[in-house]
Amino acid sequence: MEKPSLSVDFCGIKMETPIVLLSGCVGFGEEYTRVNGYSNREIGAICLKGTTLEPRLGNTPHRIIETPGGMINSIGLQNPGAEHVINNILPNLDFSETRYIANISGSSVEEYGEIAAMFDDSPVDSIEINISCPNVKDGGAVFGNDPEVSARVVEACRKATTKPLITKLSPNQTDIANNAQHCIDAGTDAFAVINTLMGMSIDIDRRRPIIGNNQGGLSGPAIKPVALLKVHQVYQVCKDHNIPIIGQGGISNAEDAIEFIIAGATTIGIGTALFSDPLICSSINSGIEEYMRKHQTSSLSDLTGTLELNQAAPATPSCEC
Repeated sequence: MEKPSLSVDFCGIKMETPIVLLSGCVGFGEEYTRVNGYSNREIGAICLKGTTLEPRLGNTPHRIIETPGGMINSIGLQNPGAEHVINNILPNLDFSETRYIANISGSSVEEYGEIAAMFDDSPVDSIEINISCPNVKDGGAVFGNDPEVSARVVEACRKATTKPLITKLSPNQTDIANNAQHCIDAGTDAFAVINTLMGMSIDIDRRRPIIGNNQGGLSGPAIKPVALLKVHQVYQVCKDHNIPIIGQGGISNAEDAIEFIIAGATTIGIGTALFSDPLICSSINSGIEEYMRKHQTSSLSDLTGTLELNQAAPATPSCEC
């Protein structure tokens, strides 16, 4: 049998490994190489820190709190603004080592389109749309929780750029598959599934939330079962359209990564796990390769979406114990 290949094709972008470092976890891409001289060559792609049109200072502290099985964060999209990122940060990145994905956030549909247009004339390989932001024109409702509004954001970005668009879907909605279908119809090229779940942690002595913004996004192993199900659900509407998925949410080892690929992910996102083990990507790659050898699989694409559901499972979800 030939040596297993970890390379994947993602929207026409060749990634040397299936690992994508998630937005906000390694800054603007240069931070990972500071860890013991580590190279980005172990990485298929890096999602840059979330970028808005204008600079943002972010939320008041505390912004991160460790919780059982993960952490809650509420950074508030602190960033120097799109113009600074494009003119001052991107020129210093080594595009020969890995692929780079811009992550954009807006406060209106029009603003999303404006930022996408700015990154269209930049060297990034694709653009990730973070639709988990409040729509200031519609009373603060989150873009990603309404399929119609999600589609409008994707449509605005599609008109503004020819680069592949990755829509980052929130699990905090009623029907994630329906939202995905709307985004496909609007022109998205791929999905990142999932964003964080909303959570809270309380200081019992002060009787106040520990996070300065009161609530934040829960990530880490605690959300992995939810993320796996959402990837499976979104894959059902993606598989006939050749729409790839970055599966993410609590991946901490190679077995986790393989589960996401079997559920329907083309690539896998690593985020919170980097905080406890910055060198985890190497062991995940090795573990995936070992699994492929064991199961005589030469290509990761042969594993994607190979989940076989139990025939005895109920047709509708059940809450019975």
